[in-house]
Amino acid sequence: MRSSVETGSALNRGACRHKDGWRSVSRLLLAAVIVAPLVAGCGNGGFRPLYGSTGLGGAAADQKLAKVAIGTIPGRVGQQIRNELIFQATGGGGEVQQPEMRLEVAIRESVTSTLVAVDGDSGGQVFSVEAKFQLVRLSDKSVVLSGISYGRASFERNKSIFSNVRAREDAEDRAAKTVGEDLKARLSAYLGGQA
Repeated sequence: MRSSVETGSALNRGACRHKDGWRSVSRLLLAAVIVAPLVAGCGNGGFRPLYGSTGLGGAAADQKLAKVAIGTIPGRVGQQIRNELIFQATGGGGEVQQPEMRLEVAIRESVTSTLVAVDGDSGGQVFSVEAKFQLVRLSDKSVVLSGISYGRASFERNKSIFSNVRAREDAEDRAAKTVGEDLKARLSAYLGGQA
């Protein structure tokens, strides 16, 4: 008898929990039904696409970016950054014919050794590039945007000289791509905010 009483009370507790579970689910569902129309009425919640059109009558950021000339950047890494920017801005269409603005970039490169062994040999290195940029409006030669972008890429060193050279070039390319994408995002954000 004792076990049946304990089982019966356990069943009653399970039934109460089951009822409370349905109550919480129904409350959650009711809250979702009430909140969903309010959220839908807010439109896009204040967000707008970075690369899409900026609103009523606004031009797309990509179209404005396509009117930015990219100045020559010296060195192999500088050329990689410039090529990345031109490709990002025009979709591979080449240089701008009638630019409204010009992007001037100056870079500084460095290599830092990591994983240094007891005998002084380095097992890995980090290639870093720092790009200071200025966006110049050509109509009045004023600087409208300036800043610094960073790119870093690590690479391992081996006994083979060729593999070390190739690994460093690959790290340079990756760092240049990072800087190019960052610069494109910054320019798009600035140009997309202009009316």
